[in-house]
Amino acid sequence: MTSNEKCIWLVKELISENEQYRSLAIPESAHEQRQLLRALMNVRRPSPISEEFLTVQNEYLQEVGKEKGVVDISELVPVENGIYFWQGDITTLCCDAIVNAANSGMTGCYAPCHACIDNCIHTYAGIQLRLECDKLMKEQGYPESTGGAKITGAYNLPCKYVLHTVGPIIRGKVREEDIQLLASCYTSCLKLADDNKLNSIAFCCISTGEFHFPNQLAAEIAVQTVREYKRNTGSKIEVIFNAFKDVDYEIYRKLLG
Repeated sequence: MTSNEKCIWLVKELISENEQYRSLAIPESAHEQRQLLRALMNVRRPSPISEEFLTVQNEYLQEVGKEKGVVDISELVPVENGIYFWQGDITTLCCDAIVNAANSGMTGCYAPCHACIDNCIHTYAGIQLRLECDKLMKEQGYPESTGGAKITGAYNLPCKYVLHTVGPIIRGKVREEDIQLLASCYTSCLKLADDNKLNSIAFCCISTGEFHFPNQLAAEIAVQTVREYKRNTGSKIEVIFNAFKDVDYEIYRKLLG
């Protein structure tokens, strides 16, 4: 099957799972077919699926990944010892782990084709990521607390692992507790990465965007926390600060020089 044929096949399989989708018409354009597949993957609740589906999905997502391109950490130049700064799509980054700004449910974003990082990571990793997160949460038995971190496989992403952390949600003025919780997100991820003997980790801009943490303050907390962790622990882990939006790029550029 061609990549487009795989997309259509996957769409049909997901439609067949749910009776309320049976009347959905498959669009003619390849772009709209891809969007429909993404939407169906986004809204699918975690439940078992056939090995045939996973095989076709994996082939399709790896082809999409090649189209998007891959950026290896070896191609980046550090801005200071063990710290990098890079603007781009974190799902194209090849390093040991990337960090996902998750919600307390930890199984991803269910809004069809939403632009948040949680949605993007789950989309391009594949259905297996939601299944693994769901298993972790069922074993835990309660929502993930703010400031912690969990590790999963990365499946069809070019990185090896995904670290999931829940940042504070800002409603009004930023409190001291919010500052401490955001710092804890970075520290928890770094500790988890070191515990698993990972050599590199890429941080997104945790809690900004949908969670409304002010971008400037969030970046200052991120940089300070990472520097303090590396200094206090002697950790050799390489850290990439990833900015996707131009506003974050400018902030980190000034902070890191």
